[in-house]
Amino acid sequence: MILDDKILKSGEQAVFALRALYQRYGYIQFKMSKFEEYDFYVRNKDFLVGDGVITFNDTDGKLLALKPDVTLSIVKSNQDESETVHKLYYNENVYRISKNTHTFKEIMQTGLEYIGNIDTYAMTEVVLLAVKSLEAVSENYMLDLSHLGVLSALMQTLSVSESDKKKLIHCIGEKNPHGVREICAEANVPTELSEKLVVLIGAYGKPSDVLPKLRALDAGEEAEKAIKELEVITQTLETVGYANRIHIDFSVVNDMNYYSGIVFRGFIDGIPEGILSGGRYDKLMRKMGSHTGAVGFAVYLDMLELLDTHEKEYDTDILLLYDDQADTCELIKAVSVLAKNGTRVLAQKIKPEAIRYRQLLAYRNGGLEILEIGD
Repeated sequence: MILDDKILKSGEQAVFALRALYQRYGYIQFKMSKFEEYDFYVRNKDFLVGDGVITFNDTDGKLLALKPDVTLSIVKSNQDESETVHKLYYNENVYRISKNTHTFKEIMQTGLEYIGNIDTYAMTEVVLLAVKSLEAVSENYMLDLSHLGVLSALMQTLSVSESDKKKLIHCIGEKNPHGVREICAEANVPTELSEKLVVLIGAYGKPSDVLPKLRALDAGEEAEKAIKELEVITQTLETVGYANRIHIDFSVVNDMNYYSGIVFRGFIDGIPEGILSGGRYDKLMRKMGSHTGAVGFAVYLDMLELLDTHEKEYDTDILLLYDDQADTCELIKAVSVLAKNGTRVLAQKIKPEAIRYRQLLAYRNGGLEILEIGD
């Protein structure tokens, strides 16, 4: 079955393109139920994109929830085999508050998870597929990367409360150097250390420009290891043709209770927020009792609706009018010929009110007659 791009919406087109992409790299489709026990999401609520969860009572009284996330269910079902790898992708509907409408919505979501023995190749492959996912959706895209190992190393040098650390991380995510300096001053953090965080906020741009600034922070062995990972990943992506599609940006800060290592966010023109988010989430694996590593991402297909919201010029390409004398078989043949190349054809006896069409045709005496062109 061939589906024409003119018929499919942006999100629907993306599902087919991304599924084919992930299969080419050896990922197997993961299928899951529409719901989980509500307590499961309560225990891991910080990992969820939003707070809203739709709940209902099962026949036995147990409180269930329509799934707002797929990654958690994949991790829950994963077998703890640290020496092997599981490469999974999914096309699932999740139920959450849409960033577009701010109401509960059934949302198409796709993504992948690489679980098991995570090495530099695994991380690089996942980041590459994140870039390729953006490329499959739009010609104009950018992937921003950071590494929580650098941020974690700097945080360990600060003698501040956990509450202040959370505030500092929030300021870094908001690119707010004034907030960082203010919090550090109140906590009596030496200026030399607080300025390193400020440097991190400004560390944005091409990897070749940013990596030397990160090394100049001299934040210790953990940070140097993280910087080396960033260097290998970004250099590899540059080598395979994506030099102009990646930036290092330390405002990409995912929840440090769950994520560790590389994190990233993807953007396309026409949508003001990131449509792709991911990273390495070993801490989530530990929290759920697994000793394996994991890295993955999700593409938020509901946001692609913003690309479909521009008013379409026409409701149909051809409005075809026919009468009671029309031969059904011949009429079907005529409509099939008109629609063969993806042209939208609406065949009716009466012209609907306020319909917009490119052409108005009539089927009369076994033939087609042009009545109007345009509206």
